[in-house]
Amino acid sequence: MIPARRNKTLSNLFALYMRYRMRKAFKVIEVMPFEVKPGHSILLLCNHFSWWDGFFGNYLAYWTFKRKLFIMMQHDHLEKRMLFNLFGGFSIERGTREMLKSLWYAADLLNDPENLVVVFPQGELISNHTTNISIEKGIERMIKHIKGPCQVVYCATLIDYFESLKPSAYIHLFDCGIANQMPFDELVKNINTFHQKALKDQVDVAH
Repeated sequence: MIPARRNKTLSNLFALYMRYRMRKAFKVIEVMPFEVKPGHSILLLCNHFSWWDGFFGNYLAYWTFKRKLFIMMQHDHLEKRMLFNLFGGFSIERGTREMLKSLWYAADLLNDPENLVVVFPQGELISNHTTNISIEKGIERMIKHIKGPCQVVYCATLIDYFESLKPSAYIHLFDCGIANQMPFDELVKNINTFHQKALKDQVDVAH
């Protein structure tokens, strides 16, 4: 497992640079209204459909949630892009004994109310048109290990073009509640209900 070596100055500069890049690449980045719980860390569970997903997490951490970003990355991907390690990236190797170390590491980060951890619970790239969000059981183990107050948030990012050559990103956020205050099966059900609602709402999104 590769732990994060987050550098505050470099992370802040990177966040500013990526906000500039994203505003150039997208016609619109619209974050739907959301209430952040003060004094809570944030576990941000994101749908995983594109190269941009980690940067959406970075964007939300800095400009919506105002928390220190940490992001769980596949081990071989982080090894090839070790610069991200300085921006809060840490690794996980699914299906190995090292996986548990990564899950406990993420949970420990979430004991600090200033932190936000991005996790992609689907574990692989899947079209954002999917109507079912499968969540790996490792997420349940990680959540059970969190000791401090932690707000669990699901993020469904959906893309449309409409009349533009550039894509527009619409970020739908759902407050799943506080870690360890609901059964895991209920959490998965609520996330899927919200994701399906977001897909329906997207049909009528203003543009």
